[in-house]
Amino acid sequence: MARFKGEPDYRHGSTECTGVLLVNLGSPEAPTKPALRRYLAEFLWDPRVVEVPRPVWWAILHGIILRTRPAKSAASYRDVWDQMGEGAPLIAVSRKQQEGIEHRLQERFDGPVTTALAMRYGTPSIAEGLAELNRAGARRILVLPLYPQYSGSTSASVFDAVTDELRTWRWVPEVRMVQHYHREPDYIAALAKSIREHWTEHGRPDKLVMSFHGVPKRYLLAGDPYHCQCQATGRLLAQELGLADDEWRLTFQSRFGRAEWLQPYTDQTLKALPREGAKTVHVVCPGFSADCLETLQEIDDENREYFLEAGGETFRYIPALNDRSDHLDFLADLAAGHCQGWPEHTGWDPEADVTERQASRERALAMGAAQ
Repeated sequence: MARFKGEPDYRHGSTECTGVLLVNLGSPEAPTKPALRRYLAEFLWDPRVVEVPRPVWWAILHGIILRTRPAKSAASYRDVWDQMGEGAPLIAVSRKQQEGIEHRLQERFDGPVTTALAMRYGTPSIAEGLAELNRAGARRILVLPLYPQYSGSTSASVFDAVTDELRTWRWVPEVRMVQHYHREPDYIAALAKSIREHWTEHGRPDKLVMSFHGVPKRYLLAGDPYHCQCQATGRLLAQELGLADDEWRLTFQSRFGRAEWLQPYTDQTLKALPREGAKTVHVVCPGFSADCLETLQEIDDENREYFLEAGGETFRYIPALNDRSDHLDFLADLAAGHCQGWPEHTGWDPEADVTERQASRERALAMGAAQ
């Protein structure tokens, strides 16, 4: 079955290019109960996200969660909506990232390169992003999930969605995928620079908390490398900052349900730190490439209250790397490195390309191909 009804996947003599699909988690279309219900239904039904037998989980999801959680989540989204620009914070930041990365890639490539933005859940979807690259003539596609650390519940889910979509295409492009970048030196350096700049303005805290999104502990026990990669990022970042062991803490946030998740938990840690003598705390979230509900509301609002109510005096959230120049420089370099060997990256000859495409079309027409 062709992907585009009535429109062939291939046209003789058409322009080709390299495409980069930038993927993040996604956001609801609006901070409303109906929009959250649609978004959560898609997100929480993903078997990579919730590894529970489908019949059992369907009953829980539709019988309990989607009846109660959308209203609460919609209220949380309303608190941060438009905070980073127009609409959902994650989408607003991601579009700025796409624009900056595409500009940088065009400087790094000899031949044509384009980007598309996609969200694993919600819009723009992965199918829409791939279709955009297809229309641009991308015969070689790099998938870049904006998750520094790999998890089956994030990066592998992106892989599933990409391959599910490409199964419906007649002519599948050459595809590569970035699995993770949790210990890349320029990523660690960008994080460290953002923290140092924050400290220059606000002073150093008693404790730096590095909070990562959590996953159920059983995922770790089943072989998911996410926990280890978070630990590596934290250790390398602490080394880059020259922190002693007692000056920082690595934690996990956003747990859901009754099962045990990766520990220590961010909220419990922040409640305990004042009793341990830490009156000033700064929190950074090195697993988030863009600020979103989990950073702006959960960390900078909810967890701020936990810390202050427990006796803490000063709480500051250090923003995600977002569209910082050093972050976009790194992501563009990362993408370009994974495109090595593709013709548009190095050695592309525009005149020879035009000549070959024209000759290809003329040969096809001479053999009876459609116009």
